[in-house]
Amino acid sequence: MTSQIPPVFVGLFDDAAVFPPGSLPIEEAVPAHVAHTRGAHAGLVGPFVLAAKDVERLGAELTADLPEGSFDLSVTVALPGVAEAVAAARRIPAVRLVGLEVAVPDGVAADTVVPALAEAIKDDPDLTVYVEVPRDDRREALLAELAGTPYLAKFRTGGVRADLYPDEHELAAAVLAATRAGVAFKATAGLHHALRSTDPETGFEQHGFLNLLVATDAALKGAGEAELVALLADRDGDRVAERVRALSPRVRDVFRSFGTCSVAEPATESAGLGLLQAATIADLTEVSA
Repeated sequence: MTSQIPPVFVGLFDDAAVFPPGSLPIEEAVPAHVAHTRGAHAGLVGPFVLAAKDVERLGAELTADLPEGSFDLSVTVALPGVAEAVAAARRIPAVRLVGLEVAVPDGVAADTVVPALAEAIKDDPDLTVYVEVPRDDRREALLAELAGTPYLAKFRTGGVRADLYPDEHELAAAVLAATRAGVAFKATAGLHHALRSTDPETGFEQHGFLNLLVATDAALKGAGEAELVALLADRDGDRVAERVRALSPRVRDVFRSFGTCSVAEPATESAGLGLLQAATIADLTEVSA
């Protein structure tokens, strides 16, 4: 069924169902993820994302009939705990550890991050390591440190408070900095919808993941910050969808994926814009119920 999914959507939606605002209990999120990987929409879905503190509990939730290495997992962890998180995940037979999403605590200098990761992680070609880039004056320096290494960036695009949402100027600057440094990235939090929108309950200005895709493509083509700001702010579904249809798959070499607490919502909205076939997402409602 992956052949029916446009290349720019393959593996785009990392399953972060256990994180806010969805906060699905792990005993419900795990079987739902397994169902996602077996549905017609499986090609859309990336790994299951889980905090390091919950990895041991994951082992108790995975059923014995899952084949060894069949459950793709990405673990969020603060920099000091990387080695322990890797070891815990690898003790679970059904788990294939494919990602680490490493938070950099306050006060940790940018030039110490890469050496610390290299010491904690043995070479593993199947393991993608994202470093969450702080929203402070360490951003440029950290991206420069990541350039030319196996480690990628992670940008926080929202959260449960208004101050966790970077505006379009801040996000545009981050995307430009990453593309100019040659550092690929994923996004996390706040990308609840395909298009830029205002949450009717909270009033938060939320970025659209399709807007981020087209802005990344524009950055790769040499656009400046003002153009990226306009693309991130665009709420016209027809116009954004037309741009998405014209994207080269190479944009995904840079914008790798984003964490979402609902696979159904972004997929359904994409289908509503004519970017995914209805048959591809026909079983999403049942899986997500």
